[in-house]
Amino acid sequence: TVTVMETLSFTCPRCAAEATARFYGPCDTCRDQLRATLRGEAREIELAEYEPKMNVTPNAVALKDD
Repeated sequence: TVTVMETLSFTCPRCAAEATARFYGPCDTCRDQLRATLRGEAREIELAEYEPKMNVTPNAVALKDD
């Protein structure tokens, strides 16, 4: 079944304009402004290889010789 969500009428918490939307929050104009000014670009982050601390002892089962 498809649920139809009702729209709410409220005052935009950012610009105080009257807004109608499915969820409470900034109006469409404010959301567009926020996306334009606060949007960040995705970037690749290289992580260093994991090296255990010196106080970590290896697992005895992993070091067992056959």
